[in-house]
Amino acid sequence: MRSAIGEEPVEGVKIEYAVAGEYDEAVALIDKYAIDLVLLDGEAQPAGGLGIARQLRDEFDEPPTLAVVVARAADRWLAAWSRADAVLMHPLNPVTTGQTVVDLLVNRAEGVAPAQRAA
Repeated sequence: MRSAIGEEPVEGVKIEYAVAGEYDEAVALIDKYAIDLVLLDGEAQPAGGLGIARQLRDEFDEPPTLAVVVARAADRWLAAWSRADAVLMHPLNPVTTGQTVVDLLVNRAEGVAPAQRAA
C-alpha cells in the first residue's frame, strides 16, 4: 500500500505512515496519535481489514477515515458491510490509489463526510 501511495502523492500533500500489524496495535496508534486515515488489508489473516473497519466504526465515536483493499470485485459488498469510506482493488493502481487517499484526506480536513467510493 505504501509503495502505491508514496510519501507525497500530489504536491503539497505529504503522508506520514504508522504501521500496525494487529488490531490492538492499530487501536493504540489511534488512541495515541491523530490518525486521519486507516488503510486496511481486507485479505489479512487472522483478523481481516473488513472486520477491523467495522469494529473501529462501532468502537470509536469519531473513527478515522477508513479505506479497505479487497482482491475480488465480489467482495465489494463486504466492504460496504464494513462501513469503510473507500474501497481499493488489489492490485493497487498507484494513480487511482494515490488520488483516492488524497481525496479522503482533503475531505477529512475540510470536514466533508466522504461518500463510499471504489477505486
